[in-house]
Amino acid sequence: MNPQDWKLILLALIAITALIVLITKAKVNAFLSLLMASLVVGLGAVLLLDVPIRDTTGKVLTSPDGKASAYTVLGVMKSFGDGLGATLAGTAGVIALGTMLGKLLAESGGAEVLASRMARIFGPHRIQWCIMALALAIGLTTWFAVGLVLLLPILLTLTHETRQPFLRLALPLLACLSVMHGVMPPHPGPVVAVEALKANMGLVLFWGFVIGIPTAAVAGPIYAKFVVGRVQANPPAIPKKATSTDPRFRLPGFGVTLFSILSPVILMLLATVAELLLPKGHSLREAAQFIGHPTLALLLAVLMASVTLGTRCGYTRSEVLKFTEQCIGAVGLTILVIGGGGGFARVLRDSGVAEAIGRAGDAAHLSPLLYGWLVSAFIRVATGSATVAITTASGLLVPVLAAHPEMNPHQVALIICAVGCGSLFLSHLNDAGFWIVKDSLGLTVGQTLKTWTVCETIVGIAGMLFSLAAFHLVARL
Repeated sequence: MNPQDWKLILLALIAITALIVLITKAKVNAFLSLLMASLVVGLGAVLLLDVPIRDTTGKVLTSPDGKASAYTVLGVMKSFGDGLGATLAGTAGVIALGTMLGKLLAESGGAEVLASRMARIFGPHRIQWCIMALALAIGLTTWFAVGLVLLLPILLTLTHETRQPFLRLALPLLACLSVMHGVMPPHPGPVVAVEALKANMGLVLFWGFVIGIPTAAVAGPIYAKFVVGRVQANPPAIPKKATSTDPRFRLPGFGVTLFSILSPVILMLLATVAELLLPKGHSLREAAQFIGHPTLALLLAVLMASVTLGTRCGYTRSEVLKFTEQCIGAVGLTILVIGGGGGFARVLRDSGVAEAIGRAGDAAHLSPLLYGWLVSAFIRVATGSATVAITTASGLLVPVLAAHPEMNPHQVALIICAVGCGSLFLSHLNDAGFWIVKDSLGLTVGQTLKTWTVCETIVGIAGMLFSLAAFHLVARL
């Protein structure tokens, strides 16, 4: 490392501090905060450090006479715009389609169908595992808050019917929904990381399950056994059901509901299997990769769900169209924030900051997995935003991975799992999810800190440890 690297790293720290202050103290919109943080880095690099222009690979560009071309103030805005566009190009479609699929699951009553059947399959003595299975299935495509709203009536009903302690069932539900949101595509954070690090989506899905399920088990059922006797929490009242229903409406079947949710995952995993088993240029491999592309897999799933969870349940085509439009409006700001995070990451790269941070990570002899987890966890605790945390960490990891060409695709997928777990670490009062959990479960602030906050901390640490262990096991693949 040289003095210029240290100045660039100091500039990055100032920008991240400004980002944190703007979001947490000044209550500035996250997208505006990311844009202003980008200006801090970019203008600082231009005006104070005279950095050169870099191309899309980070290579310094030179003029015909061999001199390095200088980065300019207009170049800063171009970098932000290019980063925003590139990020949304790879993520916006996946996030939008995943949100549509979750909305159709919610409106069709598919969550209730899954709950009823799985409760019978698992039985009253294994109700915790039933809750986990439901959360894994529904949390796969729905956002954390949506999944919690969907499953809350089921959680309350099962609590009253089985007379189990409320937290013994609530914590496994929260842990599974949280892990699914943090490590599994098509949720925003993992999609951003996959695109930024050029990872294999199927491998991320595979390792997401392998790492996510034991992580959720430790933070959910195992931690629940410890906390039930130490924190007293009573469940809210069961919401009253409507006395009459529209006769044209009917619930979807269990099999078709489960297949509608899992179909995009099956297609993406099929593409990964074909890539591993078939040679390049093979027609079946190309076909599998085509239908297993995340955007196309989710498109096919949404088209199918529009029938199986839409018109076949009694909804008109106009109502299905309304559902898909409503859910996109609800996630519009999140998509914009993701784009802003991509713009910030591009400015960090083009100004030379990301490369300097990468060299600092090498100098500290941290593995890329630990480095990514630490950055993600730090930004998560400071800003309260998992999306901002994983987006920023992914951008900073690009030059780190470029310095480690020996990394195989499995290791890259495990790094994404670790970064996703870091983005969930230590949820507290600056996180919107903290307040959603508090209000939905009828807890006090103190009870939420002792349950939800500790649960998320366990998710962050256990997920990192499981990922690190697997990272070293697959190093020779």
